[in-house]
Amino acid sequence: MQVRRLVSRPVLVAAAAGTGSVLGAAGGSVAAAAYFARKVITPDELQPDDVEILRHDGESVTFAVTPETVVPGRYGVWLDGGAGHARVGDIISSDTTSVTRRLLSVDRGLLEVGPARWNQYYFWDRPSVSLGLPDEDVSILSDVGPLPGWLVRPEGGRTGADWAVLVHGRGARKEETLRAVPVLREGGWTSLVAAYRNDRDAPRGPDGRYNLGLSEWRDVEAAMGYAVSHGARRILLVGWSMGGAIVLQALDHSPLSSHVVGVVLDSPVVDWGVVLRHHGRLHGMPGPLVRMATGLLGSRRSRRLVGVREPIDVARTDWVARADELSHPVLVIASDGDDFVPIGPAVGLAGRRPDLVRLERWDTARHCREWNYDPERWERVLREFVENRPAGFSPPGGGRTSGP
Repeated sequence: MQVRRLVSRPVLVAAAAGTGSVLGAAGGSVAAAAYFARKVITPDELQPDDVEILRHDGESVTFAVTPETVVPGRYGVWLDGGAGHARVGDIISSDTTSVTRRLLSVDRGLLEVGPARWNQYYFWDRPSVSLGLPDEDVSILSDVGPLPGWLVRPEGGRTGADWAVLVHGRGARKEETLRAVPVLREGGWTSLVAAYRNDRDAPRGPDGRYNLGLSEWRDVEAAMGYAVSHGARRILLVGWSMGGAIVLQALDHSPLSSHVVGVVLDSPVVDWGVVLRHHGRLHGMPGPLVRMATGLLGSRRSRRLVGVREPIDVARTDWVARADELSHPVLVIASDGDDFVPIGPAVGLAGRRPDLVRLERWDTARHCREWNYDPERWERVLREFVENRPAGFSPPGGGRTSGP
């Protein structure tokens, strides 16, 4: 997931509009709540530079201090508006204004002093380029049209019965999921890296808005259907951030969940209500306005005000409250250092379903950066889960968790 705040600037509409009268205050409150709601569900069109390269040499790069550049781990850096790319690793030195990191490689383009953009995915292109693994382009037909995907076969080049469907987060790219591919490939899994509606390389949904997983699950179902039609009998679903929310909705709604033997969620949105309240607090937005925004999203009468075709019932995304409906083994990877999706719901879900949910808790890593911060641990945890949990799992009741 691209880690920018859901709302890019403080919401001051209500304060400005509410000074004249009770009616003006009410109208201003609705406007502020609608603005907040629309920002949450509107795809980000721009990806501005967000870090500054101060100097570099053949072995290191020095950045201006930001919340991103000071966290240990390995990361990518987009150069020249995305035309170039470099990778950096360990912190060598730092002070109050700058941090110097080890230069691992310049993958394309030129490394120059000036603005750049942090790439938390680390990988910068398709699997054959970023990982050196054979891949194939595939087209997955969903109700919104053909969705592009990448297919990576297991070692030996032959697909078997074990397939993994990898789902990136809100505003992110398919490259976000590539960190899982080598482990899965070594374990004999075919990896299907799937796009979904409103991605930059995919068709728009009917309203052009994110539906917080409540419509995007159909695209994951389409990827599952593609896998089954090509020989999959056991499916692992892997989702990052909003991709986790999408995966959970796919389990809820799709009869193809009968093929799912395990779920991996990295920094997942387990409850959108908590995420919305968190971002409301970040912008000094009063709790009642956040609740109003949530109500606007879920109301059929106000759906045009927030720009959605169908209401978005945020309560349906609360999997702590719905924990009893789960019936698949789940690995949750989350961090106390996540400033985008609070860890509380992940902890709550694991606490309510210790029979099915295993929580792997990081401390310092930022949102969807657990692999960056400690790739050895991340890969070990994933490897243990796919080897020990899903292989012998048979979903009870035909695999349906709930839903109409």
